[in-house]
Amino acid sequence: MTQDVRLEQLTQWVNSLPGWEHALLEPASADASFRRYFRARGAEGTVICMDAPPDKEDIRPFIDVTHRLQLTGVHVPQLLAQNLLDGFLLLEDLGNTSYLSQLNPETFKDLYADALQALLHLQEADCDHLPAYSERLLRTEMGLMPEWFLKTHLGFSDADIPHKLIQQTFEDLIESAIGQPVSFVHRDFHSRNLMITQEHSPGIIDYQDAVIGPTTYDLVSLLRDCYIVWPQSKVEWWVDCYRKEAISAGILPPVDQQTYLQWFDLMGLQRHLKVLGIFARLNHRDGKPGYLNDLPLVLSYVLEIGSRHPETSELVEWMRSVGIPDRIGTVYIPD
Repeated sequence: MTQDVRLEQLTQWVNSLPGWEHALLEPASADASFRRYFRARGAEGTVICMDAPPDKEDIRPFIDVTHRLQLTGVHVPQLLAQNLLDGFLLLEDLGNTSYLSQLNPETFKDLYADALQALLHLQEADCDHLPAYSERLLRTEMGLMPEWFLKTHLGFSDADIPHKLIQQTFEDLIESAIGQPVSFVHRDFHSRNLMITQEHSPGIIDYQDAVIGPTTYDLVSLLRDCYIVWPQSKVEWWVDCYRKEAISAGILPPVDQQTYLQWFDLMGLQRHLKVLGIFARLNHRDGKPGYLNDLPLVLSYVLEIGSRHPETSELVEWMRSVGIPDRIGTVYIPD
């Protein structure tokens, strides 16, 4: 069996902390990065241990954003101990009950009401010196789609890919994104990163990549989630309720329903085109094939929502013409 040197170092560090001298570590979760999470069990209960190899991950943004979010009152893990040199953190344990595991027709109303209220507070977080969700970053993200989804995953040759059409689509989506009001952006505010907690639910995790950027980004991440789908009519109702509350809270300037929904749709298309590339890359580069199971829903969003807007409809037509839905599969999105 291969020796896990990082886990041994993490265990030694945790055992050096007062109260955790005899704690045992067990896997808690993994994510789409190089970070790993373990649950430590000791006499005082449980905590989460983050392992972030310093040559691959920087834990300072996580610490910085944690402090920013704590000031808003949202529920993020308390920082209990840190080892910057080795890339280790000891965190409050928010449990292992994610929104995704509990969402059903009986629970979704209350859970989304809590999540949307948390998002309102989160968007009021201090954005000073946060990286900007710049044109360059938006473009780079979407560039993962032709490279990893079309070329690597589906095997399209460079000559078969309509680069000019794709680039024009990207530019139109970027123009919409940078034309929006800005606020704090979590960047992964969805059902796998919201935890149901006994008090002050939801607990929010995985926010270390936060930026200042378009106000619809986190809203569309939640309501057009890559892991669970809701009827279009319900999504649009939630969007309009949120728009009104955000205007009342001063997060948004007065903006009409049609404009805001268009921002929301086009922001979601930017995100989902990016995610097609990310999920393909996670499989082919990082050896994480599980994300391929979520490609049909992500592609369905691109096809369904993209067909409604002139900025993306031509790209959707090309995707259909070359049989991409048949090769990946799609998910029915109810009205």
